[in-house]
Amino acid sequence: MTRQPSVLVLADGTTFEGYAAGHVPDEGFTSGEFVFNTALSGYQEVITDPSYAGQIVSFTYPHIGNYGVTPLDDESLRPWCEGVVIRELSNLPSNWRSVGPLEGFLRQHRVAAIVGVDTRRLTRHLRAHGALPGAFGHGDPQVVAAAARVARGTDGTDLVTRVSTGEIYTRGVGERHVVALDYGIKTMMVHQLAERFRVSVVPASTSAEEIRSLEPDGVFLSNGPGDPAALGDQVRVLETLLGTVPIFGICLGHQLLAQALGGRTFKLPFGHHGSNHPVRDLATGRIEITAQNHNYAVEPDTLAHGVVSHVNLNDGVIEGVSAPSERCFSVQYHPEAGPGPHDARYLFERFENALRGVTMGA
Repeated sequence: MTRQPSVLVLADGTTFEGYAAGHVPDEGFTSGEFVFNTALSGYQEVITDPSYAGQIVSFTYPHIGNYGVTPLDDESLRPWCEGVVIRELSNLPSNWRSVGPLEGFLRQHRVAAIVGVDTRRLTRHLRAHGALPGAFGHGDPQVVAAAARVARGTDGTDLVTRVSTGEIYTRGVGERHVVALDYGIKTMMVHQLAERFRVSVVPASTSAEEIRSLEPDGVFLSNGPGDPAALGDQVRVLETLLGTVPIFGICLGHQLLAQALGGRTFKLPFGHHGSNHPVRDLATGRIEITAQNHNYAVEPDTLAHGVVSHVNLNDGVIEGVSAPSERCFSVQYHPEAGPGPHDARYLFERFENALRGVTMGA
């Protein structure tokens, strides 16, 4: 296959060469914040994760697309990332579940890609300098470079409004009712909840009064993209709900709950994006292998209420908080993802127990 030459330029001027793949935009370039993901598989789940809105994902694994794509692996109705960076893109998928090649999927959903890039060098640069905005494309290199200079990161940006559902929908037929706030909810999260509860998924802008009118037995806070510090309205809703109903948050939901408990958030240099992060449960000492996707984290020693429940063993980042007196808890990682092991699925059972009135531990 003959491909057009393409160039990738970061905001600091660092340049990489490659070839255009996937959707080729008419304007000649795609811009966003570059991050890298270290998972060896699950590329379709990554590309369709709404938490990547505003970002361009570089895969550190060198061979992507080898098992094709299937609608069964979609985490949302369409991809939300701005583009993808791949070392080698396979056009000969081999898997019984596959319905087609990854590149066809990218073209169908208008996701631009650049392939043939030295992703090892790109990853080392992002590790050294942090997540950086930039651009890539097949257009005039000077135009791509100019787009990179004005590209924005996710700091101070509300991307939740962009990805959240516009209307309420329901799943499951359980005895107990859970309202799930959609900040960018993944399909697997809805599936895990619907196995246990009757779930009403509501827009991120839903007020505390509207949530109460649905008479939930519990409230779930989903993952999502962007800067949690830019979501003051959502935090104020949670402050109103605290103590009135059990609450469980994941990823962005964890960060928003921590803010409602008096905490603050900060941006990590290059974030956690992968499927093999070790996390310690401080209550039991148990180590979990977790899937993660976040650029922001909770600042240590800022919680006015509650305690830290989990920590990342790679860098000590707070991975969970719990406030038993307020009947709420949250984790930074993704227990629904199951990156091989299902170490963290017990958290959904903990939420179910909370709805049944079982006393929550710290």
